Amino acid sequence: MKIKFLIFIITISSSVSIVAQERAKDTIDDQVVNVVTPYKPTISDAFKIKDTPKLQDSNLVKKKEVKYNIFSIPVASTFTPAKGKAATVDKAKAVKLYDNYASLGVGTYTSILGEVYLNHELSNSENVGGYFSHHSSQGGIEDLLLDDDFSTTHLNAHYSQKLRDFSWKVDGGFDLMTYNWYGLPQNFFGQTEADMIDPSHTFNSFYLGGKINFEDAIINDGSVRFRRFGDNQDSGENRFVAKAGFDIPVQGEAIKTKLYVDYIGGSFDTDYENLGDINYGNVTVGLSPSYQLTQDDLTVNLGLSLVYLNDTELSDNKFFIYPNIDASYRLVDEILIAYGGITGQLQQNSCYDFATENPFVSPTLYVAPTDQRYKGFLGLKGKLSNSVSYNVKGNYYAEENKALLKANDARGDATADYQYGNSFGVVYDDVTTFSVAGELNIDVNRNFTLGFKGEYFNYDMDNEAEAWNLPNVTGSIFMDLQISEQWYAGASAIYVGERKDQQDLVATLLPQDPSPVISLDSYFDVNAHIGYKINDQLSVFGKVNNILNQDYERYLNFPVQGIQILAGATYQFDF
Repeated sequence: MKIKFLIFIITISSSVSIVAQERAKDTIDDQVVNVVTPYKPTISDAFKIKDTPKLQDSNLVKKKEVKYNIFSIPVASTFTPAKGKAATVDKAKAVKLYDNYASLGVGTYTSILGEVYLNHELSNSENVGGYFSHHSSQGGIEDLLLDDDFSTTHLNAHYSQKLRDFSWKVDGGFDLMTYNWYGLPQNFFGQTEADMIDPSHTFNSFYLGGKINFEDAIINDGSVRFRRFGDNQDSGENRFVAKAGFDIPVQGEAIKTKLYVDYIGGSFDTDYENLGDINYGNVTVGLSPSYQLTQDDLTVNLGLSLVYLNDTELSDNKFFIYPNIDASYRLVDEILIAYGGITGQLQQNSCYDFATENPFVSPTLYVAPTDQRYKGFLGLKGKLSNSVSYNVKGNYYAEENKALLKANDARGDATADYQYGNSFGVVYDDVTTFSVAGELNIDVNRNFTLGFKGEYFNYDMDNEAEAWNLPNVTGSIFMDLQISEQWYAGASAIYVGERKDQQDLVATLLPQDPSPVISLDSYFDVNAHIGYKINDQLSVFGKVNNILNQDYERYLNFPVQGIQILAGATYQFDF
């Protein structure tokens, strides 16, 4: 059969060769004939490649079966394979946050520091809470002729509710502060006069207020607050402040507007020279519209403040107009932002503010508002990296009737415990101030933060010889460190530059030369604290203040306590 198939192939090949030779001799030109016909496929034209092809050759050779053998040799081994386990991510333990805490500490100079903060959720929209704090010391500053103990106690309670369209909050509280006029000028008086003085001075304050915030309304927010402030020398002061913020639509734009009413009225039994009582009172009404323009990296706020003042004691009325303009421009994204502006305000002074700033004031203060005609500022701020931010600013103030706290003169005919030069009064002057301030914040991570602040001041007075008790330089450094999950620490340092004051001995038969201006030395106060978290609820802490043990004078004739050490504990809890 194979021979027949071979003869057939040879015959066909010979025929093709003969035809090819005869065609080479053909003289007819080649022509191309294109036959076009539609293709009509049928099912039989399709074929499918089989996944597992099968050979049709019947002469297959059977594959010889091969057997493999492994010659195992027993080997002594102590290895025991562990069972496989899927890798998992370690989840951090959820930190339990508590709504309430109580803290108590005791320290040198027989100091007691206590705080209690309470907050309870009545429902999803209601909260009630309160705050209590107490700080006292029995004193013990060396070389004093009068007692220097003090005590401050603050109590506050609040209730808040959040509804669908608005939220509101009311709060009230009471403050009680006791200090001593212990700064007796020993160049004028001695132990004889000290034995006749009762230096204790007590302030008391009661306040009540509330605020409300609206959602999607013309009126954005509002607040009211009333405070009654007095002391054990029959002084008294009432102050009521109401504020509201709302938007005024103008041609599709919103003009943000603030409106406020500020009333203050008070009295003192006598002035410092015992010439008569002191009464003061005024009402101010202010309106401050503002419009914001934003274009690319530039933001500008254009506004002004209109203020009406009615002096109820002198029956005098005044009207003030202040600029209220500021702008910022992003020079390099968040790295470099330039900003500046010019603003002004009528600043309402009060006996409460003076006593909070300097608790050694006498109950003989003249209280009047300060006209800050304008405050110009220009600065640069931004980020040097993701963890370092900065702010540099220059300021220029022009203020009329600026309040300055100055030491009272020592009286040779003193009849009151504060007339021995151991208290402070207030004087007013027109002052222009230039200052340069800088700030640097380093937030490396959640466990470490570091900050620096500093500012230089230059004052120009119209009448007074100096800007009494205002420093020429201030600075501060602060640091917080989370050492481990249990340990934490922090430190701060405050620098206050040189200040000026003056004090004379008056009302005496002996001739006295005017006292020169007295310079109070600058001081550097370093403080530190450390704490250990025993568990989620209980921790202990220690604090050290005035680590350098400086005996500086914060005010004239008023030295501060030396190094102070305090230790205590804090407990967190829920109801």
